[in-house]
Amino acid sequence: MTKKKLHKTALNEKDGVLQPETLSNSVAKKLKEKRKKSPTSKEFIKGILKENKTALSRAITIVESTALKHQQQAKEIIEACLPHANKSIRIGITGVPGVGKSTFIEQFGKLIVQQKHKVSVLAVDPSSSISGGSILGDKTRMEDLVKEPNAFIRPSASGDSLGGVARKTRETIILCEAAGYDVILIETVGVGQSETAVHSMCDFFLLMKLAGAGDELQGIKRGIMEMADSIVINKADGKNLTAAKLAKTEFNRALHLYPPKGNNWIPKTMTCSAIKNKGVSEIWNLILEYVSITKKNGYFQEKRKEQNKFWLLQTIEASLKSDFYNNPSIKKELKKQLSAIEENKTTPFEAATTLLKIQKNN
Repeated sequence: MTKKKLHKTALNEKDGVLQPETLSNSVAKKLKEKRKKSPTSKEFIKGILKENKTALSRAITIVESTALKHQQQAKEIIEACLPHANKSIRIGITGVPGVGKSTFIEQFGKLIVQQKHKVSVLAVDPSSSISGGSILGDKTRMEDLVKEPNAFIRPSASGDSLGGVARKTRETIILCEAAGYDVILIETVGVGQSETAVHSMCDFFLLMKLAGAGDELQGIKRGIMEMADSIVINKADGKNLTAAKLAKTEFNRALHLYPPKGNNWIPKTMTCSAIKNKGVSEIWNLILEYVSITKKNGYFQEKRKEQNKFWLLQTIEASLKSDFYNNPSIKKELKKQLSAIEENKTTPFEAATTLLKIQKNN
């Protein structure tokens, strides 16, 4: 009998190429140490002032963090950056979803960069009320602008903050200004109370509208018209051009119904086509005209002082609310009161009074 020959198959495991120990182990060790070691506040500040995008991005993440270990570091970074801030034009851009904000911002940002400015885009993405997640897709929508060395795009999740404006947007503005960005664009979700929140942190407030979308009369009725420093009718091209011109006339008439602003500025309605890059440069010139007028009459700085007062009060309110709900006694009593409300043993108003008394006594 002959012995059967063993045939090798493709399923046999073969030895891979061994990496030199001196290289792989040392590199792996360094990478591990780098991941573990977070930069100090001084390193973050140094990087920001040197206009390092990576340092700026990581510092913003620290500022946005709700973790207690990051709060002290965030405070140190913000305080160090504050003397180097407040040297920019802050432009708020809002409008209903689908109005073309991202397309406009990309064209607008590219124009500003070409004029030797540094532009930072703080784009706030809506968070899901169910999962809490966000897409954060502005970097993909602005694929040309994101490649510009003098442009910085930072998408942030809105969370549960007022009107979809990220809770730490104000502090993020300070960091961006310290990093040398002299034009800050704040894009909002464009729904609910986001307009109010953005208006309270920008110098120029731009409201974007669509023509022929049944939005003209609704826009006139809403209080947002009083806040706008300019209204832009976007997508004014092709078959929509005639409707855009008509909408421009209607909005201009509506603006004259409102009392004059204290800054001697008369809001203007303009048309543009972001996708065809028409009318974008005229909007930038209008903003420069506004800044020139308001700086001469002192309104520019006065408005910023009022905004600081507003955000002081907002911060106090947010802090009190946080302390209230994090109080162990309140947490315990809140469950009892909620059960009592469900069983019709008390009213929401009586329950609130009970909880507030506990907070007061603590």
